[in-house]
Amino acid sequence: MKETYLLINFLTVLFPFLLSFDRRVRYVQYWRSLFPALGLTGLVFLFWDLIFTWEGVWSFNPNYIIGINFQGLPLEEMLFFVTVPFACIFIYECLNHYIKVDLLANYSRWISLVFLLLSLLFLILFYDRVYTLVTFGLLLPLIFFNQFVQKAPWLSRFYLAYFVSLLPFYIVNGLLTSIPVVMYNDAENMALRIGTIPFEDHFYSLALLLMNMSWYEYFKKRTN
Repeated sequence: MKETYLLINFLTVLFPFLLSFDRRVRYVQYWRSLFPALGLTGLVFLFWDLIFTWEGVWSFNPNYIIGINFQGLPLEEMLFFVTVPFACIFIYECLNHYIKVDLLANYSRWISLVFLLLSLLFLILFYDRVYTLVTFGLLLPLIFFNQFVQKAPWLSRFYLAYFVSLLPFYIVNGLLTSIPVVMYNDAENMALRIGTIPFEDHFYSLALLLMNMSWYEYFKKRTN
């Protein structure tokens, strides 16, 4: 059905939106910091997404989108850059509220180093694959900046939220790639999939969420 991708976006954001007004977490109180972060990050990823669509890195199945688009980029894909970070930062705030102990405090640096080494490795091995190149080419400086330049105190808690968010990630991306709503050109990626999900998608999501989180924490600090 034409509304499939739109429905996936709606269901992704539905419960985080409704629970934003819960008295305990009060996610709504952070919206003043959240929406500028979503806007700034969304501009970067929409530009990237638009170029990838033009160049055939991926495409969208017309059977599952409503047909409203900007330069070939479906409305639903643009909404994806709002609904997914909105839901994942909600997970981050819930974990911060209910889990007071910073579980990954002693491991954050090591997690960052693993991601940096993987990024370097894949950049060397797959420099000729556009999706792989751009994904890890963006992720590497993002992690390096937050871990070693900014020394972001929230990074360990972000990693916990990211790992927890992999559960809904597999549901949402699993639907998008198995139906399929989004179709990938394997000549521009590693051609390695977890189920139906391209391997790079895990790190694309990490880069998307980390950039959002960087801006989000920046704006939170400014408004406090």
